[in-house]
Amino acid sequence: MSLKVIGAGFGRTGTLSLKLALEQLGFGPCYHMVETRNHPEHDANWLALASGETKDWRAVLSGYQATVDWPGVYFWKTLAAANPDAKIILTVRDAQQWYESAANTIFTRMRDSAETLAHNDTGTLDQKHLTHRRMVNAIVANGTFDGNLERTHAIAVFSAHNDDVSRSVPPERLLVYRSGEGWDRLCDFLDAPVPQTPYPSVNSTADFGNQFPNSDPVR
Repeated sequence: MSLKVIGAGFGRTGTLSLKLALEQLGFGPCYHMVETRNHPEHDANWLALASGETKDWRAVLSGYQATVDWPGVYFWKTLAAANPDAKIILTVRDAQQWYESAANTIFTRMRDSAETLAHNDTGTLDQKHLTHRRMVNAIVANGTFDGNLERTHAIAVFSAHNDDVSRSVPPERLLVYRSGEGWDRLCDFLDAPVPQTPYPSVNSTADFGNQFPNSDPVR
C-alpha cells in the first residue's frame, strides 16, 4: 500500500490530533510515534533506517496510508520521493509556543534518556524500552537536533525545517496547516467530506504526562 498522506511537521504541532483526523477521514491507519507502543519491534527497524543499515521503510509502514510526527518526519523527503502521489501536510505553530510545549514534554524525556544512555545506566530498563530510547535518541535528539535541545538552537532547527518543506514541495502538493483551523482546509486539500463532529483535540501539554509514563520518552 502506498502512502497517501505524509506529515512533514515536527512533534508538538498537533500531530496526534492530525493522526486521529486523518483516520476519521479514511486515511488510516496513520503512523505516529504512539504506534511504537503497540509495535515495539518497529523501534529496531527505525534505528536501522537512521543508521543507514537499511533503506526499506516499508518494513514499518506497510499497511499504513499516512504518517505524521517522528519517526516518519525524519524521513519525509525519502517518503515523499517514494510516494509521488502522496499529499504533504506541514503542521505548524508559533515557534516560541512550540518550544515551550516540546521543552515541557518530549524534550524533558529525551534529556533523561540521553543521560541514561550516556552513563550506561540502563540496568532498570528492559530491552523493549532500551531500544525505544535508543531510537528516539538517534532520530530525534541527535538526528534532528544534533544533540542540542536548548531554545535558540531547537527553534532554529524547527524554523529551518519548516522553511525547507515550504520551499521544496510544490504548492499543489502541500498544505501548511495549524490544527486549530479545524476541518475545512484539511478536507478541501484531501478532497474529503467535512465531518459533522469537531476536529480532534488531544495530547496537550497537560495531557502528556498523564497519557505517557516516564518509561515512554517521546510517545
